[in-house]
Amino acid sequence: MIYPDGFEKKVGFDAVRRAVADACHSPMGREQADGMRFAGDFATVSLRLRQTAEMLALTAADSDFQLGPIHDMRAAIRGIRVAGSFMPAQELMQLRAVLETAADLHAFFARHRDDEGHSDLPALDTLALQLVPMPETARAIDRLLDRWGNVRDNASPELTDIRRSLASMNGVIAGAMRRVMARAVQEGWVDADVTPAVRDGRLVVPVAPANKRRIPGIVHDESASGKTVFIEPAEIVEANNRLRELQMRERREVTRLLIGMADNLRPDAPDMLADIDLLGEIDFIHAKAAYAMATDAHMPSLADGPAMEWYHACHPVLQASLERQGKHIVPLDITLSEPDSRILVISGPNAGGKSVTLKTAGIIQYMTQCGLLPPVYENSRMGIFDSIFIDIGDDQSIEDDLSTYSSHLRNMKYFLAHGNTRTLMLIDEFGAGTEPQIGGAIAQAILRQYNAQGMWGIVTTHFQNLKHFAEDTPGLVNGSMLYDRQLMQPQFRLLIGHPGSSFAVEIARKTGLPEAIIDDAEQIVGSDYVNLDKYLLDITRDKRYWENKRADIRRKEKRLEETLARYEADADNLRSQRREIIADARAEARRILESSNAAIERTIHDIRRAQADREATLEARRRLAEEREHLAGEPGAADSDHPLTARVPRRKTRQEAPAPKPAKEQRPLAAGDNVLLDGAGTPGTIESIKGNSATVIFGQLRTTVRLSRLKPTLRKAPSGAKAASFVSTATSDEIRERQLRFKPEIDVRGMRADEAVQAVTYFIDDALQFNAQRVRILHGTGTGALRQYIRQYLATVHGVRAFRDEDVRLGGAGITIVDLA
Repeated sequence: MIYPDGFEKKVGFDAVRRAVADACHSPMGREQADGMRFAGDFATVSLRLRQTAEMLALTAADSDFQLGPIHDMRAAIRGIRVAGSFMPAQELMQLRAVLETAADLHAFFARHRDDEGHSDLPALDTLALQLVPMPETARAIDRLLDRWGNVRDNASPELTDIRRSLASMNGVIAGAMRRVMARAVQEGWVDADVTPAVRDGRLVVPVAPANKRRIPGIVHDESASGKTVFIEPAEIVEANNRLRELQMRERREVTRLLIGMADNLRPDAPDMLADIDLLGEIDFIHAKAAYAMATDAHMPSLADGPAMEWYHACHPVLQASLERQGKHIVPLDITLSEPDSRILVISGPNAGGKSVTLKTAGIIQYMTQCGLLPPVYENSRMGIFDSIFIDIGDDQSIEDDLSTYSSHLRNMKYFLAHGNTRTLMLIDEFGAGTEPQIGGAIAQAILRQYNAQGMWGIVTTHFQNLKHFAEDTPGLVNGSMLYDRQLMQPQFRLLIGHPGSSFAVEIARKTGLPEAIIDDAEQIVGSDYVNLDKYLLDITRDKRYWENKRADIRRKEKRLEETLARYEADADNLRSQRREIIADARAEARRILESSNAAIERTIHDIRRAQADREATLEARRRLAEEREHLAGEPGAADSDHPLTARVPRRKTRQEAPAPKPAKEQRPLAAGDNVLLDGAGTPGTIESIKGNSATVIFGQLRTTVRLSRLKPTLRKAPSGAKAASFVSTATSDEIRERQLRFKPEIDVRGMRADEAVQAVTYFIDDALQFNAQRVRILHGTGTGALRQYIRQYLATVHGVRAFRDEDVRLGGAGITIVDLA
């Protein structure tokens, strides 16, 4: 239950509804947005939110999810329920697109199911499972219509014959008309630049009234000014009659084929209507996900019952408005709990954000239970309420004889009559509108009853008695909107736990009210009352100071613990490295000892075998010295008398960098070397060198480049059939994609001459590349300048065999037909 009727407008949800509707792509989605309603059932709310959250994850991850065209075909499908009715070809094309969208979505969600049928998008999968793919119906439409929505020539044998006869008859008429026009121009009856026109589906010649008797035929029409008469030449009257008969036969045959298609579609009409409704719902969910991304909304944890633990809550409409102004919103943290703090009593200065807090609470809770992700952090906890009551603004009515205070009391009465433990109430300026003392007393009595009924809510007030009552009553908790006394401006931050000051004296001084009046007011109300606000402010300031101190201590303790843990880890690593270094040093010492002993034994053996020959002894000692130098890794170690004089190599520390290796001297490049060109990945072979330039062969390409741009490589240059291809795989794929998208027609109407010629240049290049035989250029008639520029360009293109005007029935001089070689 939502009260009152203007709830959405009061909290700003009407703007949210419009934004979601605007994000929908289909009329069905916009209908869903307009019909979005508050739900109090946990299962319903949970399913809606999970569907939106899964869609948000899909779109945020930039997956291959695509929402194709979703046309509203409901009226067209219902229109073919009667036998003999049919759907026009254009509507059939739209239905084909909708069927393809349904099939693509069904296949997309099927890919997210495992072998056992479990999906990683369970909430959205419940909708996808209901989609009914109709591939046979789509193929039947494809057999009947081409990609432009026209009935195919081969849709039936009779239609094939009719279209062939139509083409032949058009040729006959065009030839006869050319002869008539040539004779008329030759005789001076019409100007040379005059082209035939069409009136009532028949070709006619526009002539001046003075010459209308010179051309035998039927007068069909005249221009609005009376300066032009349209005559159907007698030579083509019979041909036009035959053409009209063929056109009527064509319409009858097309109608027959469309009726047959409607007969095939009629049994599947219920499934198609169901698919369209499901696509509208998916479109609506997609729009909700787009709005959630725009407002930085997240999926909170849900409770099956009243709960309110919100972090970084923002009013989405206010946030968007502030962002357009280059400002930032101040988020709110609101926590209410059962049983100690179900009702929050907020006090503070005017224009400090109390009403915005109420509206934020109202719109976020309402959005959640309408299935929209709320703009809060994901660690927030949202509850489900059966009803939301709001009393914000002035509802006075002359017709109902209600004053401001009377309207507030009427709302309070309604809250008392219908409120319960699953009700969230939001009341602004509680008790205001009448004499303060009695108004505050009545407000306190009503608030006591609300608390007794177990209701949840947020109320704002300036009354001191309500602040005291909230401080002393279980179930109620004080809150305040913070105010900066030094800067004399509100901070728009909510602090729960302490009442706030209205700062009436400070605000009066800031507005420039005379000091004498302010002093007089303080004397009237008494120093104790004035100082009470100061005491409240001091308490709040001290509380914030000690909270910041505690936060600083916690941060420092955390940093200390992290530093201590890091030092202990480093000490463990050092101890481990020390053990490894000692073990390596011992192993290296053993290796050196064993090598030294072996060298000494070989030297003694050689000396004994040489029987103390002086030269052999010197040679043995020289080899021993070399062995010592090799073991020690230092020149001059041979001067040591002890075999262990070789130094044990130290392990490299992190600070030590390996000594740079001396640069290897490169020989100059020569003919026959394999080289790479800077910026390229294909090796080539130098054919010859002349001065600072070289001739290099890359596959089948020979080019001359500067030697400074070449560098030697061990890779061999390809040759013959293995020559390097300079067209990458990505480029080939792009060319194939462009060929699939290529259409043999371009429309340059409305462009400037240079823009049109550039567009036609690219178009003709593609047409030649894709081996098109004939293309059409739509440039319009106009003054003829654009047509002339384009044809001047076409005359310079080598691949253009011929160009001419289109058939007069299909556009005449406004279209140029280009035949390509």
